Amino acid sequence: MIVGLGYVGLPLARAASTSGIDVTGLDLNERTVKDLNQGRSHIDDLSDADIAALLETGFTATTDASVIADADVVVICVPTPLDESGRPDLAAVIGATKAVAAHLTGGSTVVLESTTYPGTTTEILKPLLEANGMVCGRDFHLAFSPERIDPGNEHFTILNTPKVVGGVTPKCTERTVDFYSRFIEQVVTTKGPREAETAKLLENTYRHVNIALVNEMAQFCHAMGIDIWDVIGAAKTKPFGFQSFTPSAGVGGHCIPIDPNYLAYKVRADLDRPFRFVELAEEINQGMPVFVTRRLQDLLNESSLAMRGSTVLMLGVTYKPDISDRRESPAVPLARKLRALGCELQYHDPYVDGWTVDDEAVVRATDLESACAAADAVIIVQAHRAYRENPAAIVDSGTPTLDATGKFAGPTLERL
Repeated sequence: MIVGLGYVGLPLARAASTSGIDVTGLDLNERTVKDLNQGRSHIDDLSDADIAALLETGFTATTDASVIADADVVVICVPTPLDESGRPDLAAVIGATKAVAAHLTGGSTVVLESTTYPGTTTEILKPLLEANGMVCGRDFHLAFSPERIDPGNEHFTILNTPKVVGGVTPKCTERTVDFYSRFIEQVVTTKGPREAETAKLLENTYRHVNIALVNEMAQFCHAMGIDIWDVIGAAKTKPFGFQSFTPSAGVGGHCIPIDPNYLAYKVRADLDRPFRFVELAEEINQGMPVFVTRRLQDLLNESSLAMRGSTVLMLGVTYKPDISDRRESPAVPLARKLRALGCELQYHDPYVDGWTVDDEAVVRATDLESACAAADAVIIVQAHRAYRENPAAIVDSGTPTLDATGKFAGPTLERL
């Protein structure tokens, strides 16, 4: 049983089902359930054909939580966003766990995959699951195993990405390893769920901090007349001791802008001290749309154009290249900054049919070449394959262009 059929749960359901495991999916969204049962996908990594093949294995989706009673293994894959104040929002995890508790049967294994702060599995899930008198480690088994989904990654999938597992008891770990080992090549165990929870946060905090480092370097390199992209290219020739990160218009997606805040929250809550690296990285990365806006303003000034009234074309409004996922996309705060300065915004994105920022639709350009030529300025936010395969449509337009991806070059183009 997979609880939550989004970017994590649905690929997991497919991988388990393909290995011969009978899988049922539970989701509160009636439209999602209906579409899946009719063979329609709602995520980038799985096509309609993939869903049709999944259905042929016996998979079904439902909104009826009572089916949990028939499951030997229940995996919770629900969202863990931040609330309006920037604090962890575990409402979906708590709701899912209560639903599991209401129908849990003896001998079942419950696994949380949703990213969260250390202690969630033992401090929140375990008491909820034991509320009806069942005892963890005796009547049911409980573990944390963080998702490692990378949408659009053609090389590393669920099957060949090592799976981390931390059970509440050794038997809990053993049962969970047995499950994942049926379809995942390598399963790695930790001392317990807190170590597994923290491992996931370390992975994304590492990226968050290093992206912030290179984003800040991009700002002062520009001020000093140093080409940051040339710097990175030279540095990454070192075969040891260096991993390349690149600057961008900001960070987006379901992990980097959110997950480190879960760890920072727990550090403040338990230790009454700040996680200074995370808070500084957050400040720098959130400031990149402001930096990009200033760079664009300088670019327009060189053409004797003001920001107010200028038509600005944004290329790629998803959070990463070659997918349609717009969660936490840096294009949104960038669009807000540009609108506040009076720009007339347009966007082009082969993966996004309609884009709304703060309930106001952004005009969609359908023809890349003519849109670039007609705009007063262009910002490349994501280097989609369509742009990489036809760079002339952008760089030969003669329009001042700011490339936030470092993938393009041309006489009227500046890189971030």
